Amino acid sequence: MTRRTFGQRATLSGIAGILGVGLRGMQAQGPAVTTGGRPGIPNGIASGDVTTDSAVIWSRTDRAARMVVEWDTKESFGNLRRQLGPVTGAEADFTGKLRLEGLPSGQKVFYRVRFEDRQGVAGDTATGSLVTPSTTMAPVRFAWSGDTCGQGWGIDVNRGGMKTYEAIRRAEPQFFVHSGDTIYADNSMAPRVNLPDGTVWQNLVTEEKSKVAETLAEFRGNYRYSYLDENVRRLLAEVPMLVQWDDHEVLNNWWPGQQLPPGGLYRERNVDILAARSKQAFFEYHPISEHPDRRIYRKVSRGPLCDLFFLDLRSHRGPNGPNRQTVASRETDLMGASQLAWLAESLVASKAAWKFVCCDMPIGLLVRDTLGFENGANGDGPPLGRELEMAALLKRLKSAGVRNVVWLTADVHYCASHYYNPARASFTEFDPFWEFVSGPLHAGTFGPTPFDPTFGPELKFTSRQPGAATSGPWSSEQFFGTVDIEPSSRVCRVTHWNRDGKRLWSGEIAPA
Repeated sequence: MTRRTFGQRATLSGIAGILGVGLRGMQAQGPAVTTGGRPGIPNGIASGDVTTDSAVIWSRTDRAARMVVEWDTKESFGNLRRQLGPVTGAEADFTGKLRLEGLPSGQKVFYRVRFEDRQGVAGDTATGSLVTPSTTMAPVRFAWSGDTCGQGWGIDVNRGGMKTYEAIRRAEPQFFVHSGDTIYADNSMAPRVNLPDGTVWQNLVTEEKSKVAETLAEFRGNYRYSYLDENVRRLLAEVPMLVQWDDHEVLNNWWPGQQLPPGGLYRERNVDILAARSKQAFFEYHPISEHPDRRIYRKVSRGPLCDLFFLDLRSHRGPNGPNRQTVASRETDLMGASQLAWLAESLVASKAAWKFVCCDMPIGLLVRDTLGFENGANGDGPPLGRELEMAALLKRLKSAGVRNVVWLTADVHYCASHYYNPARASFTEFDPFWEFVSGPLHAGTFGPTPFDPTFGPELKFTSRQPGAATSGPWSSEQFFGTVDIEPSSRVCRVTHWNRDGKRLWSGEIAPA
């Protein structure tokens, strides 16, 4: 993000200001430029991509103003340090983001954010906290899940809002991995939804959530929507969020180069244009590290016990289709050649005891598309189509002796534990590994989804049984998972939880 002085005057035209919440009729008012008073912080604060000595801090104000962040290892801020951030402007929807540097490793850090206008007048202050990873062996605890505001399920204030976020906060993780579908830009919201029990779900609806997102302003409004929920704001003020995206940030099951047919909901039919607008808003509204190419795939290290590798299965894939090719090509890309090489090399080079691949889609579940298949799985047999990437990766890891690789994902709207066993597989040149699925955070609940046998998946746990009725956030069937690593034994424990904080399943994995 470009840093400017107040001498380079920022325009206040365009999409700006507070998203005021007027609950009459459950309709939130659209963004408006604010000119009086002091700079506000209408959407809270967040941290992310925390390293042993730094963290990305995010917030948004309601006018052109300088972002200022102060931090200390004491909540009293008796020995605070200060860092100046960017001057916000309409070009980034008045969001601000900076990398806080010089943090101590292995400690809880308290930080506070405010904005100062061009006269030096300071506005509201918001306080948060984060835990930096230790450079020595120390316990690791984190949570993951995905899928927020899907299928038209938004914030019902009378039902407590997006309650799974509060359950995650109460679990006290050191950080939270959002596994994708951070928004549903392709799902509009109705003010009222009739529930099976005869009651009514009352969505808080904004202008941007009343239709599918096409313009940059509409994508920004979709990302901003979650910050209207106090559970989300409370969690992100206390727990760093590490994000990736999947399809609904843009459009269900999209791929680069796709053209939408005429006559549908979309006036903008070029999906590349929609994706570029969404990605701009994604980086504006999340505490993710800046990258010259806005690259989402990256590594985040949490010390000697834990490295995380975030994938992007959207930006580099070929078109969806039958997925039966026998030879790898551009059409069989899911990660794409550059990302696949990066992942293989990074996993081989990692010295962490555990290596978590944060993937926005599951490996062995059949995720179908009207044209064929959405993920790598295609139903049967030896590796074909997009499965060729996974086969090459697994073979490389086996030959390099890389152990203790765990896959974390969401996407299918239920939680499950899968063990991939070469003794049961069509393709056998890999070491056994685990994949854990969670979600939804706040969306419709579906499943279960059938397996593809290519890599020998075994079902060890599922929250859903065949024939189960579809449910959603009016029920307790919203899910997240936690990962705990104990430093002396290096045992990794994975636990599935529901929205009410009830433990559903827990399993321990001994290091190889």
